[in-house]
This record gives sequence, C-alpha cells and structure tokens, in this order.
Amino acid sequence: MTRTVMVRNVIVAAITLVSVSLSGCDYWPPALQTQIEQLRSELQSAELEKAQLQNQLASIAKAKDDLQAQVNDLSRANQDKSTMIASLQSGLTAAQGRLAKSAKASTPKASTAKPPAKVTQKAPAKKKAPAKTAVKH
Repeated sequence: MTRTVMVRNVIVAAITLVSVSLSGCDYWPPALQTQIEQLRSELQSAELEKAQLQNQLASIAKAKDDLQAQVNDLSRANQDKSTMIASLQSGLTAAQGRLAKSAKASTPKASTAKPPAKVTQKAPAKKKAPAKTAVKH
C-alpha cells in the first residue's frame, strides 16, 4: 500500500506541475517588472527612432532622385551643346577655308591696284563758353 500511495502522490504532483505550467504564473518579482518596463520604453524609443530614420531615408531618396533627374537633364543639354559646338566649329573651318580661297584669288588683283591714301580729319576745336556773371540786385 505504501507503494500505491507513493505512485498516487507522484501522479498528483505531476498533474499539479502540468496545470501550473499550462496556466502560467501571474507573479512577477518587482525587479523583473522594472526591467520589463525599461525594455518596453527602450523598444518604444527605438521604434520612434526607426520611424524618423525611415522618414529621413525617404526624403534623402527623393532628393537623390531629383538630383539624378537634374544630372540627366544637364547631361542631355551638355550633349546638345557639344553637338552644336562641333557643328559651329566645322562651319567656321569651312568659312575660313572659303575666305582663304577668296583671298588667294583676289590677291593678284589687289597687288596691281594702288592702295588708297589715308585721309585723316581733325576734330573741330571746342569753343569756350563765355563765363556767366552773377548780378546782384
């Protein structure tokens, strides 16, 4: 009989342990409660900081996109200007070539002609204005 009593006590103890572990413990020591509250407040502040950093990241990403769009626009404008400059330079080179050809063609005619004499005109001298006298009455 002692054996059955002992088995019964073990079974009751096991059932008690299982029921306590399944129902949970509602008692928390004050030091543990303080630590839990501290961790909760740290979690809240970390979540707030995370939200702020995400907002900053979003605004920086938007600024980056805006700047990238500006870079693309300026690159296109630079390419257009480079094309225009190349075109103008080739036009200038062609015009200089035509000018050189026309100068060579007109040079023999100009050497036989007498160069015109330079006439310089003198500027007329300024007349002095008569001085005004102040008359007191």
